[in-house]
Amino acid sequence: MLKPLARQSPTDDPVAFRSALEDWFARHGKDYPWRRTSDPYAVLVSEVMLQQTQIATVLGRGFYSRFLERFPDVATLAAAEDDVLLKTWEGLGYYRRARMLRESAKAVLERHGGDFPADVAALLALPGIGRYTAGAVMSFAFDKPAPIVDGNVARVLARLFDRADPVDATPMQKWLWETAGALLDREEPRIFNSALMELGQTYCRPGVPDCLSCPVATFCMTREPATLPVKAKKQAIEEIDEHTALVRRDGMILLSRQGRGRREGMWRLPVREKADLSPLPLLHR
Repeated sequence: MLKPLARQSPTDDPVAFRSALEDWFARHGKDYPWRRTSDPYAVLVSEVMLQQTQIATVLGRGFYSRFLERFPDVATLAAAEDDVLLKTWEGLGYYRRARMLRESAKAVLERHGGDFPADVAALLALPGIGRYTAGAVMSFAFDKPAPIVDGNVARVLARLFDRADPVDATPMQKWLWETAGALLDREEPRIFNSALMELGQTYCRPGVPDCLSCPVATFCMTREPATLPVKAKKQAIEEIDEHTALVRRDGMILLSRQGRGRREGMWRLPVREKADLSPLPLLHR
């Protein structure tokens, strides 16, 4: 289904675009706990959790509040033992995020005396912090003008400007960041960036968007929003067979700690080559 073509793009009248978006957000923006704080540490924790985990999971199962209760500031997180840190993170997956978060906390203590720097370059120098996360901390915690581009923002911008270039390609990424910066409300960066992201989470969602309810539909240049953004072909998934041994003695089960790799630092059944285990009975395939 084709939607009506807009008469102007957001950059034709950025003031009107920002006003429409921010007015909608003021009335309908969701109340998340990380939107009630200006603590850069709490903002960073939320951003790292949300990188690969849905909001409903982070909030509904109490991961965010529980983590901040256990590690309320950079000092407590920097001093966290690996087992305690991973146990607190348990259920979120992608455990490397927790370790990188701890490394960032250590760097803030060592380089900045425990105070997060309100500077993009200094934030980017922290372990595990990329361009999006630095922009999120700058705008959400410090309310300073810094563009952000995540999956939601990329989808919104690709549709608003009818850009069919592969969204992950370098030229398109460059355009996305430049456009996000050009549209940014430099007086209200926290509100604007929050609104742009929430638009992508609600009306301008993946698949079939709700264009009739969209507060900035009059600025949207595409007629086929469901076809955008264009993504490069996914890489084929490599299947890996792993063979583990279940060793029991005196009511205990032998576990080994994973070295480097996908499960670094995690306890698991010992992995062995298939040939080494072939004389043993197979428990499960």
